[in-house]
Amino acid sequence: MTTRHGFGERFTDHMVMLEWTADHGWAGRPRLLPFGTLAFSPATAGLHYGQVVFEGLKAHRRQDGTLAAFRPDAHARRFRQSARRLAMPELPDKLFLEAVDAFVGRGGELLPVDDPTLSLYLRPVLFASEPCLALRPAREYTFLLMGFVTGGFFSDQPDPVSVLVTRDFSRAAPGGTGQVKCAGNYAGAFLAQRAAADAGCHQVVWLDPVEHRWIEEMGGMNLFFVRGTGPAAEVVTPPLTGTLLPGVTRDTLLTLAAQRGFTVREERISVDQWRSHSESGVITETFACGTAALVTPVGEAHDGDDRWLIGSGKPGPVTMELRDALCDLHQGRAVDRHGWLRACAVAGDGAPA
Repeated sequence: MTTRHGFGERFTDHMVMLEWTADHGWAGRPRLLPFGTLAFSPATAGLHYGQVVFEGLKAHRRQDGTLAAFRPDAHARRFRQSARRLAMPELPDKLFLEAVDAFVGRGGELLPVDDPTLSLYLRPVLFASEPCLALRPAREYTFLLMGFVTGGFFSDQPDPVSVLVTRDFSRAAPGGTGQVKCAGNYAGAFLAQRAAADAGCHQVVWLDPVEHRWIEEMGGMNLFFVRGTGPAAEVVTPPLTGTLLPGVTRDTLLTLAAQRGFTVREERISVDQWRSHSESGVITETFACGTAALVTPVGEAHDGDDRWLIGSGKPGPVTMELRDALCDLHQGRAVDRHGWLRACAVAGDGAPA
């Protein structure tokens, strides 16, 4: 039986590593190594100038017992886009996928066959490892892939979360790095997240950085709103403006919602609209999504002294239908029409060592 720990607290006993240098590029194949402490110079460039990007994806045990990573090709593309924005070398998709195969092939044995709520979370990271403080892009980089077994990010059940709208902080700005997964984006969010916790909320909702009016994201997750009920319901999410992350789960849910006959829209929604439409019953559900959190219902919102419930404050039917559809894909209970699942071989069956 797998022991449960807090998200990101206990890691597998292995990791994958690969280096890049200006003289030789990506040298060799991803290497599967024991998980361990790294030795690096105090002058390591990534520590000082923030050239650090990462991804988050999952592998699942399907009901037939096989292992599969979910949409690793999409994560590989976004990893390259993040690296490009920070003037870092782009890891070829082939090497990214090879690293995923190697890691899951060794770590997938930790996923029990009798607990589908568990998954293997993968954290690829690329950082500037050159020991040099010249104010320029580094000339040496290290790629690592580590991971851990996890249940739900908030809980193993789709419990509704409460959120605080922040008007004191902005997550990103036009022309900045809001559309990529770089480390600094997350460090800059911690103070707002602390304010949400102090207000008794689970998460913070980010607004646009110009007018502080339009809803963008929840914490590090994309947000969706449901208008109406039943087959005629509309599933709405803010458009990609360059200041919010193009989530892989977001993209997946847009496709799944359309397949189920819901009207899908990418549309700006203001805080005032969210409040008034929730109170009038036009907006019946709100949910967030991401690799770690899957599909998480939002039950209550706080904006200063204003508070409002979304629907009944409980998980809504559209939210749960989309969550179930996503989980069915992950666990092999639904047909993978789009080739989103990448089967991973068990250790010793071609995985690089």
